[in-house]
Amino acid sequence: MQEQIITNPTMVRVVVCLALYILLPFLIVHLFIRRKWAQKIGTVVMAYAAGILMALFGVVHFPVDSMEELAFGQWQGMMMNIAVPLAIPLMLFNCDFKLWTKALPKTIWSLVGGIVAVLIAVVSGFFIFRSRGIPEFDKVAAMMTGIYTGGTMNFNALGAALGVDKSVMAIVLAFEMVLTTPYIIFILGGGFRLFRRLLPYSDETTHSTNRHAGKAIEAPVHDVEDYGRMFRSNNWYLTLAGLGLSILFLAVGAGLSILLWKLGVIPGNPENPEKPVLNELVIILTITTLGLIASFFKKVRELPKTFELGMFFILVFSIIVASMFDYHSIQGSSVGIGAFVLWIIVCGGLIHLLLCRLFHVGGDLFTVSQIALLCSPPFVPPVVGAMGNKRVLISGLVIGLIGYAVGTYLGIAIYYILS
Repeated sequence: MQEQIITNPTMVRVVVCLALYILLPFLIVHLFIRRKWAQKIGTVVMAYAAGILMALFGVVHFPVDSMEELAFGQWQGMMMNIAVPLAIPLMLFNCDFKLWTKALPKTIWSLVGGIVAVLIAVVSGFFIFRSRGIPEFDKVAAMMTGIYTGGTMNFNALGAALGVDKSVMAIVLAFEMVLTTPYIIFILGGGFRLFRRLLPYSDETTHSTNRHAGKAIEAPVHDVEDYGRMFRSNNWYLTLAGLGLSILFLAVGAGLSILLWKLGVIPGNPENPEKPVLNELVIILTITTLGLIASFFKKVRELPKTFELGMFFILVFSIIVASMFDYHSIQGSSVGIGAFVLWIIVCGGLIHLLLCRLFHVGGDLFTVSQIALLCSPPFVPPVVGAMGNKRVLISGLVIGLIGYAVGTYLGIAIYYILS
């Protein structure tokens, strides 16, 4: 039987597909390091594109109910369930949240305005489109809150924590990518000039960023995802130490989940009451909280390349989820999902713009706020480079990192409110 599995061409394709989930992120990182066009696109967008191409060309499709489909689905699910919990603490370790006490007033207004705008857009959109038959709509609303306040990490975390059907996640991500990418291209192509005209306010505090941030403001615009020298002999073992800490936090989250199950706080599995329950909501909230606490310790913050290692796991997850995209499903309720995503982008952007005008926030700060919240911090440096204004780099990164921190909590709150 074992020889048949090894020599079965379909099973070989299963192994190849699983290997692609690991190898493609390496290729994406290599292109990101070597090619300027890849830096402008961003690693996450490339990961989505790679996964969707795998789906469109049928690379990951196997005969229904076959042994190959079962084996591939089990390994695929395991990789997805591990990738995000490992990535979250790694991406939070380098965040110096103590610097937020020195944050600029207009940066705070822009951050608050952006989050309020997303929440208004999500809640209003939920009541506008709830008659469209969108599956798991309350959970979709929660995930959209997460992705548009903190990025893909929060979307993935909320999807796992709320137990969203993977096909629904794939459809939502597909629409999010299709609708958000043109907005990014618009900004990179000069759209930021329009925002400068609509928000023609000088931001003196942004000009003083250099005083607060020292030499950091002069860093290259792609320093957020700096994969260079990641495996140097004097760095790799410290990076692995960060990975070990992330694994420890995951173990704590799993242990807490089992403890709560034993205490009767978490319901057991009706089909197997004796089997310990790993509640993903408990695990995600535990590792996010522990990651934030760890970031306040200097030795943890100084661990090199933990953000990049976390991004690698996010790339793995993004490719897997995108590869589950089924273009045949873009009909009926799926079109409703697309309309809901478009509503959040347009309505949220306009409300954010009006709030920034009310508080005299400058156009460049609004632009990086939009990108940081809608697309996550890695998208900030390319936009800063396109605008030619490095003085808003720190503000954009701080806004994005705060979004990382609060996005999961906001998404869960929205879910419980709407459900």
